[in-house]
Amino acid sequence: MPFTPYHFGPSGLVGLLFKRRLDLPVFLLANVAVDLEVLLIAGLDLGYPTHRYAHTLLFGAVVGGAWGLAAYPLRPLFARLMHLLRLPYESGLRKMVISGVLGVWLHVLIDATYHPDVHLLWPSHAWPLWRIAYRHITRDQVKDLCVTLLIVAAALYVVLLAVQQRRTRRTP
Repeated sequence: MPFTPYHFGPSGLVGLLFKRRLDLPVFLLANVAVDLEVLLIAGLDLGYPTHRYAHTLLFGAVVGGAWGLAAYPLRPLFARLMHLLRLPYESGLRKMVISGVLGVWLHVLIDATYHPDVHLLWPSHAWPLWRIAYRHITRDQVKDLCVTLLIVAAALYVVLLAVQQRRTRRTP
């Protein structure tokens, strides 16, 4: 599911649920960072499977960590964005790197249920999640689940804003 909004459902929900432990913008944007590999392979017509190294747990961790490091100077921008969204934002380098890695891993786990060319456990070419998913759930069901989780994430965001607003009204 390259460059689709599908990944933002699961990552949005997980990011909001664990917003104190994760850097939400880094976690969410890790889903875009990992798919740069797909764009490069397809765009340059390299002849490789489109989900190559970044779509593994091993190199995905490197991509996510690199994204977290690269995003570190963007903290002021992320803080303004989170302020606009009325969500608290506190971050640091360690939190950003961990968020990048976990964001990429979530993306890769979703893709491993959807694409047969994702070798999650590379250098092994086993496809444990894809084989399980292929037998038990359809690609449309994976998409539907991601869209459902996006709706749940949006509802959670509204609830978080309401709770925050209620707390703000109570404090003198």
